[in-house]
Amino acid sequence: MQMKASGDGAVNEVDRWEGGAGWIAHPEEGMQRASHALLGEDGVWVLDPVDVPGLDEFLAELGEVAGVVVTLDRHRRDSAAVAQRHDVAVYIPSWMSGVEPKLDAPVERLGERLGETGFELRRVVDNPLWQEVALYDPDRRVLFTPEALGTVDYYCAPGERVGVHPMLRLLPPRELGRLEVDRLLCGHGEGVPERAGAAVSAALSGARRNAPGLYLKTLRNALGG
Repeated sequence: MQMKASGDGAVNEVDRWEGGAGWIAHPEEGMQRASHALLGEDGVWVLDPVDVPGLDEFLAELGEVAGVVVTLDRHRRDSAAVAQRHDVAVYIPSWMSGVEPKLDAPVERLGERLGETGFELRRVVDNPLWQEVALYDPDRRVLFTPEALGTVDYYCAPGERVGVHPMLRLLPPRELGRLEVDRLLCGHGEGVPERAGAAVSAALSGARRNAPGLYLKTLRNALGG
């Protein structure tokens, strides 16, 4: 994993591109929780942030924060704290439930687009146990998924560059495979900066077929094998 620290060495930067940048706050963690900042004409939109020292300076280099976004009901992370420091609201999809009462910050609802970033909201999972929205920029062919797809080790079966979440393997979100994707950003692990469409298609088409290999790998790792 190639990561770049900010000036104070606290923010481990990943996925720098013309439309924003990301960071993995604690690269030593197995989950490799990744957060992202997307640039728009209306400012910087911060996705599922995990707070670290130096984050405000990191974001200031990108621009003024327009809002903080929760894209998965379990990804509240440090959204409220970051929003409070920047005097902005936390934004959640219009259909996402159960999140607003748990946020100690003003909350606003998103429609079909994320401000003026060019990203559209795409509902991926919506059930009582899991609510997830993906973001997709059709012009630049950039896809962000907070949980459904990832590159971290516990997502990927042997030979996979991108993996479907272990709990979605049997019912993968195949609608994501209909999108034209050049760059993938994800909430767990570093993204895929180019030609990501092939990796996404392979992950979705092989989700069920490769599930036994992933589960066996996970079991071996748990047993120390």
